[in-house]
Amino acid sequence: MKSLTYLLIFIISLTSSFAQEKGLPEGFVYIKEQIPDIKLNIRYAASNNFIGKPVNAYKKPVAILTQQAADALENVQKDLKSEGYCLKIFDAYRPQTAVNHFIEWARNPEDTLTKQKFYPDVAKKDLFQLGYIATKSGHSRGSTVDLTIIDAQTEKEVDMGSGYDFFGDISHHSTDKITKEQKANRSLLKRIMIKNGFRPYPEEWWHYTLRNEPYPETYFDFPVQ
Repeated sequence: MKSLTYLLIFIISLTSSFAQEKGLPEGFVYIKEQIPDIKLNIRYAASNNFIGKPVNAYKKPVAILTQQAADALENVQKDLKSEGYCLKIFDAYRPQTAVNHFIEWARNPEDTLTKQKFYPDVAKKDLFQLGYIATKSGHSRGSTVDLTIIDAQTEKEVDMGSGYDFFGDISHHSTDKITKEQKANRSLLKRIMIKNGFRPYPEEWWHYTLRNEPYPETYFDFPVQ
């Protein structure tokens, strides 16, 4: 019995050390480790984003969430798979350092390299006022995720009417600029996310936050790696 106790203590200690080596604070997990069949396309770790280059503090293309948010997302994945779909993650936990990079970019009027693709109809100076960029992001609290739906067989993204991080009215949940099929696709994602404890963000169809997030007042700044 004593040897079993020592073994359990050793396993717990080993698990804790492993988590520390990976740089995750207690209470955070890698989404892919918990939900192996989920797909990742971490845009801020590469150049296909509105900054046009890798974002500061995104050292690897991995997705991190609080344990509670990951648990809820696992249920979302199960519900979607029963209907022939899966999730694809664009972003999850976001360090404050990355948010600061967004702020720095937004305040540089000369840098409009990605305007045509991501904000063709919005003045860069208005991105803060319109709610597309903020000095503090819910992502930094660890329970907000940006995502879409893919076909489980083909892994092709369903048509949501606008691309991820497109700054404009067409990305709003209330838009009348999309087709019935595109609206139905957004509604499918919204319905299942709400069912499993997430709330939508009105201006971005891809953005959801866990309602009962564990760190509602804490903004973390450990790197994504």
